[in-house]
Amino acid sequence: MKRLFIKDDKNMHIAIQQEIHRSDDSKYDHRLHGLLLVLNGYDCYTVGELFGQSPTTIQRWVKSFNSKGFSGLAEGGKSGRPGSLSEKQWQQLGDDLRKSPVDFSYGQNFWDGKLMSAHLKKKYKVELGVRQCQRIFNSMGFRLRKPRPLIANGDPKAKKAFKKTPFDGNKQK
Repeated sequence: MKRLFIKDDKNMHIAIQQEIHRSDDSKYDHRLHGLLLVLNGYDCYTVGELFGQSPTTIQRWVKSFNSKGFSGLAEGGKSGRPGSLSEKQWQQLGDDLRKSPVDFSYGQNFWDGKLMSAHLKKKYKVELGVRQCQRIFNSMGFRLRKPRPLIANGDPKAKKAFKKTPFDGNKQK
């Protein structure tokens, strides 16, 4: 039989690898194929080279399959640092942010990262930085809207009354 070729093989190799990593199901199938090659006598180095994985990864697949069976090849839950707030607290914080800060006896009319940080510390006993609070705003779908001073678009008479010194047209040095 004549050997088959794939056009643009280097780019297609990368594209296929990306497609495998895109889905948990395809990752599972990918691992099964790797185990089949090991069962057929290929060593971990060869399988790793063929699959674009390290030999250690192939060894991990074999070890996991030997200890847990097929379920050992399935994509497991990713561990990570637990959240600072529980699910209930997260929902409660969302409710808090929908209210005015004045309802909580704060001295300003809008929520910002600094005020949220103080609120979390006071109500939930959780200390988070201002930047992290800004990320929480974003993840909850809130947008930071700072009130603009009235003077910016106010009438010229009010602006003139607001100024400390009247403008006479001469530039002082």
